[in-house]
Amino acid sequence: MTSLVRHVTIDCTDAYALASFWAAALDAKLADDDLPGDPEAAVESPGANLLFIQVPEAKAAKNRVHLDLQPQDRTRDEEVERLLALGATLLDDRRNADGTGWATLADPEGNEFCVERSAAERAATS
Repeated sequence: MTSLVRHVTIDCTDAYALASFWAAALDAKLADDDLPGDPEAAVESPGANLLFIQVPEAKAAKNRVHLDLQPQDRTRDEEVERLLALGATLLDDRRNADGTGWATLADPEGNEFCVERSAAERAATS
């Protein structure tokens, strides 16, 4: 029998707060039994479930693994602006004048992630 990825797990200092950011970012929901102060919190998302686990140490280096987000109902640039308004930080802007490229952001605890072009934007430039 094969295995499947049940969760992508992310260490953090405040599981509920970071899960709340990602639930808003992904237009997803927190697990029904997650509450502020819980040592873990899960975001149930159609793409992949995210599990946030509270750990005592802070993030110390660049992520070895990161998430790539592809907007479904808005442009890449609109999605970047929406995520910045939710509390993300722009780390590296690799967007090009011809519409290609991506933006690297960090969530409120500094975990890097990228925002790519939407499928519609990709189709329009190919």
